[in-house]
Amino acid sequence: MTDDSHADLTGATRSSYDAIAPAYSAEHPDGLGDGPLETALLTAFADLVRTTAPEAPVADAGSGPGYVTARLNALGIPAFGIDISPHMVALAREAHPQLRFEVGSMTSLDVPDATLGGIIALYSTIHVPDPELPGVFREFRRALRPGGHVLLAFQASEGEHIHMTERYGLDISLDYYFRTPAEVAAHLAGAGLTLDAQVRVEPRGAQRWGRAFALAHKPVAAAG
Repeated sequence: MTDDSHADLTGATRSSYDAIAPAYSAEHPDGLGDGPLETALLTAFADLVRTTAPEAPVADAGSGPGYVTARLNALGIPAFGIDISPHMVALAREAHPQLRFEVGSMTSLDVPDATLGGIIALYSTIHVPDPELPGVFREFRRALRPGGHVLLAFQASEGEHIHMTERYGLDISLDYYFRTPAEVAAHLAGAGLTLDAQVRVEPRGAQRWGRAFALAHKPVAAAG
């Protein structure tokens, strides 16, 4: 993919989420809701981070309205949010004024090498095209301290690419890339991250796709 193509995709994702930010935030004031599995996984991630790097910051990559960032801080984790959409960041700051939210991209995290205790990316890597996903995971590895953990959540489907032009009655241009847990695991391994666990949840009710979670870490012996 050329730099121009990447810029086009990034710009389209940013402008689309800027457009739907108020409606999305109203629909998802706390996207975890009362889901016991999601809550348990987030708590387990927090426990792991607290054990391996208790003082190190954690990045919520694709933080949206900020509810996951807030949940992590409530669990005693010094988390901050990063989102590509300035409007989403503004709404997150309004909803959680005591927390830190920044405009940025998971393709190039604005942090020094080996400084983060963890990275969480819930349903945000789904907007990253397949050729760019390995680079995102290498960027996660660069930013993590040795022993630092990554928790991912994504829709689980084999090689499915969806382009949406409307959401909440608004014109958008959003691409979704759905992958199998095995594909994500292979990309994590290729980036030098060690897979610890995978969870797959089958579709419920009207859901079209199942969901998957992947937990990985940067090896303690790793440098850079």
